Amino acid sequence: MTRPIPLQRRGIPASQLVLGCMRLGGDWNASSPITTEHYKEGHAALDAALEIGINMYDHADIYTAGKAERVFSQLLKERPELREQIILQSKCGIRFGDGNSPHRFDFTEDHILRSVDGILERLGTEYLDILLLHRPDPLVDPEDVASAIQKLKASGKVRHFGVSNMSQGQIRLLSAYTDEPFIVNQLEMSLHKLGFLDTAVSVNQEAWRSNVFPEGTMEYCRLENIQLQSWGPLAQGRYSGGSLEGQSESVVKTAKLVAELAEKYSTTTESIVLAFLMTHPAGIQPVIGTINPQRIRACKDAATLRLSREDWYSLYVASRGVALP
Repeated sequence: MTRPIPLQRRGIPASQLVLGCMRLGGDWNASSPITTEHYKEGHAALDAALEIGINMYDHADIYTAGKAERVFSQLLKERPELREQIILQSKCGIRFGDGNSPHRFDFTEDHILRSVDGILERLGTEYLDILLLHRPDPLVDPEDVASAIQKLKASGKVRHFGVSNMSQGQIRLLSAYTDEPFIVNQLEMSLHKLGFLDTAVSVNQEAWRSNVFPEGTMEYCRLENIQLQSWGPLAQGRYSGGSLEGQSESVVKTAKLVAELAEKYSTTTESIVLAFLMTHPAGIQPVIGTINPQRIRACKDAATLRLSREDWYSLYVASRGVALP
């Protein structure tokens, strides 16, 4: 029996898997139109996600230049009963260069408020279940963020708040200025991106110096009941059918082991790759980035599959490519 994840412990009935909607709407050119085929792709992905029990959907205002949210809006219009049955999450704070200004991050109150209004308009909904601040803004004024949060909460436009790609120190700073908790932290974690584990096992080791994953963040999120979400959890298909040509020896060996474990557990390679994350006691919630219906359905066992300690460590060591200290 699986344990409740942090969102569920807060009374939010989120599925253990999230469908990431970054690929909806085609390319990232704002002038490219949304086509009938894009809507068909969206419906097929949504059908597959619902079929395997996914009720949470992850967006960002920048995804395919806003087209991802517009495609999803049309899906909701054609299934009006669905809005109250799902959890919608989106992100803001990244601003692309426009000729006059560079690519940058923006957590000013005005930008957050305008971003949410744009998100709601594109999604065709009156509220977001969760808003994430997408990437840390080095010029952030935490009082500005707190003011935006207060206004969004009071207006009913956003029910809950979280962050993405942040360390414990950055979350602590923002939290000190608002009574509204940050309930999600979305980070890159996968069988290929092992920093979230290596930070812990490399303490007091020379290897710790080269690890970019923020030390103490996993522990802090666990202590504060913050939902850890993983972006890129399928590792771009490296271990679940992707081409191994030109890959490192450790990737090739790990892919072979994943295939062996899929046979052992009578499941798919995708479910094994996700189970590697979900076996971790922090209750990691993978955000699946594919909109391929077949690959989405291949993830169906991950919500209930938990690896033995021996199999989990075998995958960890194989992917590291070097023995544990």
